[in-house]
Amino acid sequence: MSITRTIAGRPLKAVGLGCMNVSHAYGHPLSKEDGAKLLSRALDLGYDHLDSARLYGLGKNEELIGETLKGRRKDFFLASKMGIIIDGDARRIDCRPEVIRSEVEKSLKLLQTDCIDLYYLHRFDKNVPIEDSVGALGDLVKEGKIGGVGISEMSEATLRRAHAATPIAALQNEYSPWTRNVELGTLDACKELGVALVAFSPVARGALAGELRDPATLPQGDLRLGHPRFNAENWAKNLVLIDQFNALATEAGVTPAQLSLNWVLSRGDHVHVIPGTTSVPHLEENLAALDVTISDDILARVGEIINQQTVSGHRYPEGMRKTIDTEEFPETV
Repeated sequence: MSITRTIAGRPLKAVGLGCMNVSHAYGHPLSKEDGAKLLSRALDLGYDHLDSARLYGLGKNEELIGETLKGRRKDFFLASKMGIIIDGDARRIDCRPEVIRSEVEKSLKLLQTDCIDLYYLHRFDKNVPIEDSVGALGDLVKEGKIGGVGISEMSEATLRRAHAATPIAALQNEYSPWTRNVELGTLDACKELGVALVAFSPVARGALAGELRDPATLPQGDLRLGHPRFNAENWAKNLVLIDQFNALATEAGVTPAQLSLNWVLSRGDHVHVIPGTTSVPHLEENLAALDVTISDDILARVGEIINQQTVSGHRYPEGMRKTIDTEEFPETV
């Protein structure tokens, strides 16, 4: 497996750091002090790809990265996103060109940088032609405010339309043994077009990280509590698969997280993973996945045990599904 892979012409370690749950969505957000320690430790370990978004902590994640790492800006590739707008209790997707420009300016200020290496549309705005949205980002590339254009949670058809209008550097979609939607088109299309596929949730939102046994123990407000795969009925079925997966990791002499990361990375040399964590030991464990070798037989057995046909429940609750542009498998019962 190649340890280094390319995004927007820049060689990067294939394992990056998804910064979302430092400030947002899973568990309890870290304090500013602990978040700063985690980010600094990531760079000390050799992480060179950090992924944030305007959404994460409603700007707090970008602010934390800017305040903590402004003196080390040359040490890492910086990605952020816009498009999911929160106004009080209201949430909308808005990728109009003027909104894109406004959001990029906010990101630049909070991140304390003159240029963001990669900037994504966080979601597809069905009210705006994708050509107009990526065109606005392309203009920002020409102005030197961003280094490359990315899109997230989008389909092969949308990727091809976007790439025909403005070169797309990366597509960030969910990918793990239990979420295979990219295999319906975008995995191969990215390879064909020379677009990096950046896999978020590559350890299945923690399900394949080896520690979560009962979602009922997750704190109130944890995003996963509303996801079908983590409800009591589906989790009981999925835990059977997880136990088989964990046994494979033991057989391979690696941690479950390392097995899942290596499985995703084995799907193509254009694939990157950005697992998130609030734990320094997990930070170290995830990057160390690049140093282990797992047999093709073990990887094949992962795919046989956990796949779209064996997992129970949809990857998103009903409300979120309406905002996703990716291809869909028929839902399993």
